[in-house]
Amino acid sequence: MGIAKSIRPYHEPAGGWGALKAMGTALVEQHVAVSGMATLARMNQPGGFDCPGCGWADPKNPSPFEYCENGGKAVAWEATTKRCTPDFFARFTVSELEAFTDFELEMQGRLTHPLRYEALTDRYVPVSWEEAFATVGRHLNALPNPDMAEFYTSGRASNEAAFLYQLFARAVGTNNFPDCSNMCHEATSVGLPQSIGVGKGTVLLEDFDKADAILIFGQNPGTNSPRMMTELRNASRRGATILSFNPFRERALERFQAPQNPVEMATLTSTPISSHIFQVKVGGDVAVLKGMMKHLLAADRAAQAAGAAPVLDWDFIHGHSTGIEALIADLDATSWEVITAKSGLSRADIESAGAAYAKAERAILVYGMGITQHRHGTQNVQQIANLALLRGHVGREGSGICPVRGHSNVQGDRTVGITEVPSTDFLDRLQARYGFAPPRAHGHNVVMALEAMLRGEVRVFIGLGGNFAAAIPDLARTQEALRRLDLTVHIATKLNRSHLVHGREALILPCLGRTEQDMQATGPQAVTVEDSMSMVHASTGHNPPASPYLKSEPAIIAGMARATLGSRVAIDWEGLVGDYARIRTEIEAIFPIFQGYNTRIEAPGGFHLTSLARERIWATPSGKAQFLVCEGLCEDPAVTHPDALWLSTMRSHDQYNTTLYSLSDRYRGVYGQRDVLFLNRDEIARRGLKDGDRVDIATLSADGVERALRGFRLIAYDFPAGSCAAYYPETNPLVPLYAHDPQSFTPSSKGVPVRIARSTLQPGAQ
Repeated sequence: MGIAKSIRPYHEPAGGWGALKAMGTALVEQHVAVSGMATLARMNQPGGFDCPGCGWADPKNPSPFEYCENGGKAVAWEATTKRCTPDFFARFTVSELEAFTDFELEMQGRLTHPLRYEALTDRYVPVSWEEAFATVGRHLNALPNPDMAEFYTSGRASNEAAFLYQLFARAVGTNNFPDCSNMCHEATSVGLPQSIGVGKGTVLLEDFDKADAILIFGQNPGTNSPRMMTELRNASRRGATILSFNPFRERALERFQAPQNPVEMATLTSTPISSHIFQVKVGGDVAVLKGMMKHLLAADRAAQAAGAAPVLDWDFIHGHSTGIEALIADLDATSWEVITAKSGLSRADIESAGAAYAKAERAILVYGMGITQHRHGTQNVQQIANLALLRGHVGREGSGICPVRGHSNVQGDRTVGITEVPSTDFLDRLQARYGFAPPRAHGHNVVMALEAMLRGEVRVFIGLGGNFAAAIPDLARTQEALRRLDLTVHIATKLNRSHLVHGREALILPCLGRTEQDMQATGPQAVTVEDSMSMVHASTGHNPPASPYLKSEPAIIAGMARATLGSRVAIDWEGLVGDYARIRTEIEAIFPIFQGYNTRIEAPGGFHLTSLARERIWATPSGKAQFLVCEGLCEDPAVTHPDALWLSTMRSHDQYNTTLYSLSDRYRGVYGQRDVLFLNRDEIARRGLKDGDRVDIATLSADGVERALRGFRLIAYDFPAGSCAAYYPETNPLVPLYAHDPQSFTPSSKGVPVRIARSTLQPGAQ
C-alpha cells in the first residue's frame, strides 16, 4: 500500500526472502504481526483450519510451517484487526464508495453487522438478522416462478454450508446454481467425464514423489498454488523432468527458494524447477498437444518397424480405451506446418518435449485455467487426457491427470450438490429423504444466469461468498443487469465491489471466517473441505470472531430457509446447524461415497474420495476410457483483423481471485499499478509504439458491441508473438458474454481477440 508506481525487473527466485518479506508486510499492514503468526501455526495442521486460499492438498505429515506466502496473506486479510462497521457506512454513500478501488474497499476490514441498503439515503444501514431473513423470505415467496432466483456459490464455502444451500434452493424450487467453478474449471467437470468417467483429477500428492516427468500446461503454480512448489522442488532435486508450457516465463517455473529450507535461505541459493519452458502462443496449447502426440505416434511406428519396444502403451490402449483409430487419423491429417504456426514453437522443440515424455515410466500432466478458459476449453482438457492415455498414465502410481483447481473448496461444493445439472438419481434420493419434490429441469450456470438477467427474467440473486459482480465477463452490460434486480444478497466477510452493484433492495450478511471459532448449540464446530486431489478433511477455527454479530454460513443459510419455507418442508434447520455432524450425516445419506463421514474426518489428513479412473474403472458409456478428437487446432475462433492480438487475462502475484493484497506484481516487476499490458518489443515496434506508452484496448467483438479500456501502460516483455496479457478483473469488460465454451459455458478469459491503439487518455486520468 502506498508503493510508488514503477517497472523494474525482479531478479530473485520465487519464494525465499522475498516471500517472507511480503508476508510479513501483509501481517503488519493488517495489524496482526504477532497474532497472525500464531494463527498461521494452526493452518493446514491436524486440529487446525484449512487455508482459505487455494485448494492444494496437504501432505500426510505436514511441516510446522505448512503455508505459503499467499496463504499467509489470505490469513492476514481475514484475521485483520481492521473493522468495517456501521459508522463507516454512515460516512459514505454507496455512490461515493463506487469511487473506491477494489483494493481500498477490502482494506476497510471485516464486516461487523448485517446491513440493508436504504435507497432514500443511498447508504447501507444496520438491520437485525430476523429482518434480513424475513426480507429474503418475502422476496423468494413473492416470485411467480422459483427460477427467477439465482443461488451463487463461491468455492470458499464448506461442504456443510454448500449442502444446506443446495437443499434450501431446491426446496424453494430451482436448480439455478451459478457457481464460481463455471468461470474456471467447468471445462474439467464436463470434459474429463467424457474422457475417463470422472470430472476430477486422478492423482494423490504422494504421486509427485514417484513421477519421472511432470508436464505443466497453462498453470502458474508460484502464484496460484504456491504450496505446489514443494512438490516441484523435490521432484527437480531428485532428477525428474519438468516441462512447462506457458506464454510467460513465470519466475516460479524457472527457480524456487524454499522458505522452509534453512540451507537455501542462508546461502541465498535456489533450485531450478523446469527442465525446459516452452513459451506457447496464447491459444496454442492444443497445437502443442497434438504435436507431441504426433511425435509419439511417429516414434512408435519407427520402434515397431525396428522391432524395438513400443512407445505407446498398446496393452492399455487395447484393454482400456476406445477411439484410438480416429485420433490417429486426426494426427496424421494435421501437418507440422500448421502445428508450429499455431503454437509458436518449432517442430524441434515440440518433438523434444514429446521425446522427454516418452522416456517417462510415470508422468503427471498438470493444467490450469490457461487450458480451460478458452472457447473450446472442454476439448483442450480432452487433448491432455488423450496424451495421458496414449502412454497409459491414468491409474498408475506416480502418474495421472492433475487439474489444479483454485479456491479451497470449489471441488467439494460440487461434490455435495452444487450443480445446475443434477442427476435423476441424486434428485430421487433427495425426495426420498426429505419428502419434497425437487425440481427436475436443469438450472442456470453463470453465463445462463447473466443472460437471464439481461432478458429481465431474474429478480433475486443470493451470493454465498465471492465477488460475483467483479468476476463476471462483459461487466458494462452484466453489472447493469444486476442493478435491475429486486433483491441482491451477499454473504461475506469483507466489503467488495459486488456489494455496490446492488438490486433495488440489498443485504450484506457478514459471516465467520475460516480462522474463527464457530460456536453453535452443541459447542464449537468443525467444517470440512475437499482439496484438488479429492482429500476431505476437517477445518476448525480458533480465533475469536471479528464481531459478536457474525453468524456462520450454515446458520445464515438455515435462517433464510426457515424464513422462506416455514413448515412447507420437514427439515430441522435449527437442529442441523446446532451440530454440524448432523449435516455430515445427511450428506452421507445422500452421497454414499461419504460413508463413515464423521468418523473418517477424525483421522489426521481426513480421507480420500475414491476416483474410479484411478482404479481403471471407466464410468463412461462404453465402459472404457475414450480418445476424443478435437477438430483443428483453434482453441478460439479465428479472426482476420491484421493487427489482432490474443489477450490472456491473469492474476498478479499479490492477488487471489478478485482479492487484491496490493497493487504490485513482484515476480513480473510491476509495482503500484495494475493498468498495464504485457506485449513483446517487436509487436510494440510494429505498431509504432514504445515501452511505456499508453494504449487503448478494444475487443474485436462479433456482436457489434463496443468493449474497450483506455489508458493502459505498455510493458515490453518476453512474450510470444501475436499475444498479450493484462490483469483480471480489470480486463473483464473486454470478455464478451457470448465468448464461452459451448459445452462447459466457461468464459474464454484466456483468449480474447483485441486490437490496441495509442491512447487518447491523458496520463493520470481515469
